[in-house]
Formats: sequence, structure tokens, C-alpha cells
Amino acid sequence: MSANDKEKSKSGYISHGIASQNRKARFDYKILSTIEAGIVLKGVEVKSLRLGRATLSEAWAGERDGELCLFNAYIPEYQGGVLSRFDVRGTRKLLVKKKERNQIFGAINREGATVVPLDIHFNPRGLAKVTLGIAEGRQKHDKRHAIAARDWQRDKARLLRNK
Repeated sequence: MSANDKEKSKSGYISHGIASQNRKARFDYKILSTIEAGIVLKGVEVKSLRLGRATLSEAWAGERDGELCLFNAYIPEYQGGVLSRFDVRGTRKLLVKKKERNQIFGAINREGATVVPLDIHFNPRGLAKVTLGIAEGRQKHDKRHAIAARDWQRDKARLLRNK
């Protein structure tokens, strides 16, 4: 099999870059800081992620037994003939350094912050990573202000481009 044939057979897979994104999180929450964490996955979960089929819209991160975990992230079963079954909305362990973990737990306990997964991506080495945002919830009037600011930026860019 030539190199060109290998590229064609795996053309649908994501080798690096964003596999899934939670776009609504940046609208619903004010992101204070971000942390990149590794995620513990089974082989078939990685294959499903490489197809870009995961959903993070209802996912959240928190503490379980002193560890940081990702809850309610939807990774569908891989349909490539593999018989391994897994819980599609199961709890997945997140891998962070102890200092970062303590920072996250402190923000949750002290400030009442929420830990929201912003995206799942593959780094240049091909490892799955989750970008976590330490966030505060936005009120309805804050969301309206964000919409107005975004619309003004878009209109301003359009006006400058047309001049």
C-alpha cells in the first residue's frame, strides 16, 4: 500500500485539531481562566473522537473521590465493527498536575466557580486533551450585553472592510 492510499483510507479521521467544541459555554459563562487536561479514554472512544462525533453541550467537570472527572460528555459508540461496548455518557477521569487540580478545587469551593469543558482536541502528538474553563455563570442582562458587543464588532469590521 502506497503512502497516497494510506492517506485516502484515513481521510475522515482527525489526527490533530479540534474534535468537539462547546460553543455555547463561552456565551453562557464568563471564562476566568483555562487549563488543558489529559483525558483517560478506551481505544474505541478515541476512534469515535477521531471521527469528530462527540458532544460537550451538557458536559461539566468536577470532583469525585479526590480526582477531577468529566461528567455527561457524549461520545457515541464506534461503528467500525469493534464489539467493545462502553457507557456513552460515562464518567471519564481527567489528568492534571496536582497544583492545577488544587487550583480548580479551590476555585469551586471558595468562589463558587464552575468548571466547563470548552473543547476536546488532539495535540500535535495525537493525544486527546480537554480544555477546561474555570467560569462564572452569566446573568440574562450580561448575555444581552455580550450579544450587543459581538454585533457591534461585526458591524464595525464590515464598515472598515468596505471603506
